[in-house]
Order: sequence, then structure tokens, then C-alpha cells
Amino acid sequence: MYEPSPEQLPKNIEAEQALLGALLANNKAYEKVSEFLSAEHFSDPVNAKIYEIVSKLISKGHVADVITLKNYFEQSNALDEVGGYKYLIKLADSATPLTNAEYYAQFVYDKYLRRELINIGCDIATSAAKEDIDSEAEQQIESAERKLFDLANQGETSKGFINFSEALNDSLNHIQSAIQRGGKISGLSTGLDDLDAKIGGLNDSDLIIIAGRPGMGKTALGTNIAYNVAEYMARDKTIAPTKRGVAMFSLEMSSDQLASRILSTVAQISGYNMRIGKIDNAEFGRIAAGVREIEETPLYIDDTPGLNINAIRTRARRLKRNKGLGLIVIDYIQLITGTGSKKSEGNRVQEVSEISRGLKILAKELQVPVIALSQLNRSVESRDDKKPQMSDLRESGSIEQDADIVMFVFRENYYLKNNEPVRRETETPEKFQQRHDHWEERCKETANVAEVIVGKNRHGSTGSVHLYWNGDYTHFNNLAKSENIPQQVGA
Repeated sequence: MYEPSPEQLPKNIEAEQALLGALLANNKAYEKVSEFLSAEHFSDPVNAKIYEIVSKLISKGHVADVITLKNYFEQSNALDEVGGYKYLIKLADSATPLTNAEYYAQFVYDKYLRRELINIGCDIATSAAKEDIDSEAEQQIESAERKLFDLANQGETSKGFINFSEALNDSLNHIQSAIQRGGKISGLSTGLDDLDAKIGGLNDSDLIIIAGRPGMGKTALGTNIAYNVAEYMARDKTIAPTKRGVAMFSLEMSSDQLASRILSTVAQISGYNMRIGKIDNAEFGRIAAGVREIEETPLYIDDTPGLNINAIRTRARRLKRNKGLGLIVIDYIQLITGTGSKKSEGNRVQEVSEISRGLKILAKELQVPVIALSQLNRSVESRDDKKPQMSDLRESGSIEQDADIVMFVFRENYYLKNNEPVRRETETPEKFQQRHDHWEERCKETANVAEVIVGKNRHGSTGSVHLYWNGDYTHFNNLAKSENIPQQVGA
């Protein structure tokens, strides 16, 4: 097994010295290299210490040269530890007028990455060689991919403490983004104006739950949002390549079924008619045009059944690294399996808690919004008022706890159609007809209206928004302002 000694690890002391010399000769060069280079990337501890102090002096607005470094190290009784005054002079003399600091910084950083790759490789080999019943091969693969992902995205994850000023700058950037979008949202647009206005769009690191009973359209809403975002990413070339992509994990429906749904929406042709082949030449032409329109959309579907949270995390990391990633949609939480840990074994509530927490960690780690669909328990069906509540979230209160936003899809028309009035024994024909006529009128009024109830919003207010719903195309859209929003009528 290859285990190199520290002397055999990749390094280039001359490049480190040339870089430090260039920085001492021209402090302005630090602005370019500081974006990606830190003291830990140096192989020589002495050079690392000197770079650390150079960074500190320049960041505070001081001049970093041989004299200021000498004074600093003398005051801290560390001058001998960094090679003395002669070594500082040697560094300054190593720079020439044509020295390219950025080139040497990239060289130093590349050697650091190679050292880390060797260390990770040795750790993987050592771990794989151990016969440990508590560490399965799949877990070792996930751990290896996580380490490689963290290395590839050095500085983006596991950042540790940051200065409050940096956090304030990030906050200011979000505010500026909101201003540029007309003062409406700071995150990605769902494509649904009223919903954007309520939740502020889809923001990085947020876990967003879309919940509903079967038949309410939660998969359709999640798919619509995923496509709307991906379609926007395809058009807006200002979006960074690393953020241009939508991952949809469909644990229930196959990828071709989801693609058919999206195609039905784009071509405005009934999904049912598409499935049975009941389409004419004109409609087929619209389908072909729809395919050409959306085939370059950066939407990636993984329909592998029974994925666990570790597999989802691993595949999302891989997609971000290889293609780019700005949004994750998962359909749905209850179909995700646990990691098989002893803590959650045999306890589904504990398992769902582990899953919901894992999704929130995934959103923060990859700095993307994560939309997770969720089933509701059956208690909704036993109530006269069918509108869902937070307590209806199935299997675990941790979903509510971990989520930044929880919203419920509710279509009154679904329940109305399944509850046609029946004549009561003591009811006159006229009275019954009146009730039946009112029921029919109500069915018509609610046929194309869906309600999204925002039950939790960590960043703003809760409440309801109404959307247009077309069941033939499984499509949610903005509700025209001229349309009357039906008010729910009591029993």
C-alpha cells in the first residue's frame, strides 16, 4: 500500500518563496491570490507562517515588507522560527519585476491539492482494507465522495467561523438581488408570481416542504417549479455555470412519466390523450416543437427507487461538480429510506427525522434550495374542514422543525366532486334540488383553482395564495387577476 513520507509528498518550496517575494515587492498582488490561497496550502510551515502574517498586515491596511515583517516577528519573539532576518531578505530578493504572483499561487495551490488527494487516497485504502461490520462499503464510498467533493469545493464548505462583516456583506448581496428583481424576491423564481411574493422565491440553503394528500397535485407543483426554474436557467446566461442545473429525484414516478407531464404542459395537450395515442397530426407537430423547445433545459431526473439520504447527497454533489446545480426537488420524503444506522433501525419516526435533518444539511452544504414533497396523514379525511394543518405532516414533527418553509397544496374541487349531495329523508324535492344546484355551481367555480397554504415561513408571513390549475395538463399557473377567487362554503 502506497504511503509516502512527508518528504515524498508533492511540493515546490521555490514557488512558495517566489510567491512570498512577489507579495513583499507588490502588496496589491495579494488581492488576486487571496481569493483562493490560504496559509494552510503551503507545504513549508515557515512559509505558511510568513504568508499568514503578510495576509494579516495587508488586510488591516498596513504595508507588508521586510521591515514590517521583521518588527512583527521580533515583537512576538518568533523571528528565529521563520528563519531570521536573512531569510526575509532572501524572500524579497527572489522576486523580479516580471514575477507573476497569481501564477505561483496557482502552482502552490495545485501542489496542496495533490497532497490532499494522496492523503484521501491513503485513507480510503486503509478504511476499505478494514473488516469493520459497522462501516459498510456503501458508507465508505459516500465518505470518500464527500471528502473529494469538499476538496473540489475548497473554501465553500466546512468554513468554520466567519467574521460578522462577511455575513453582513452576504446579506447586502441578497438585498441587492431583491432590488434588481424589482423588489419582489431575492431567490430563484418559482414562475408563480403570487407564490414568489409570499415566500420571497427559492433561496439558497432553504429546505422547502410541499405537502398534500394524494390527488392534490403536489407532484405536479414540484415538477412545474423544477421545470420553470430550469427553463429560466437555460435562458439567463448571467447565471454561473456551477448554479445552472435542477436535480429532480423522483422516487415514485419514472423519468419518462415526468418528461411526459412537462411535455403535456408545454404542448398544451392532454396527458391522458398522449398516453393512449389519441392525438392528431397538428397535436403531434406541437409535441415535436415542444421537444425541440425544452430538450436543452438543464433539468436532470434520477428515478432510482428506494434511495437513502446518503445516496441523494452523493449524487447531488456529483451533479454539482460535473454539470452545475442550483435547485434540488425530491418526490417524496416518505419514499426515502434511512441509512440503516442502529439509532433509527426499526423506528420510522426516528428515520424520517434523520432524513429531514439530512435534507436541511444538504441544502446548507451545497448552498441550493431543496424542495421536498411530503405526504400528509389520514386525519385530514376525517375532518369536515379538509384544509391541511401543520399537525397533519406525516410520521414526524422534525419535518416541521427542520423546514424553513412548509406549504400545503389544497384543491377544494377534489373533495366537492367526491361528495355529491344525496337527498335526505325529510328533505323536499325543491330543497334537495336547491342544494344540488348550489353544489354544481360550486364545482364549476373551483374547477380550475388550487390553494397553496403557507403554514410556516421562517423568512416572512404565512397565509394562502391561489393558483390556476389545469388537470388535463397537470399544470399550475398564475391565476388571472380578473378571475374571482372562490370562497369556501361551509356545510
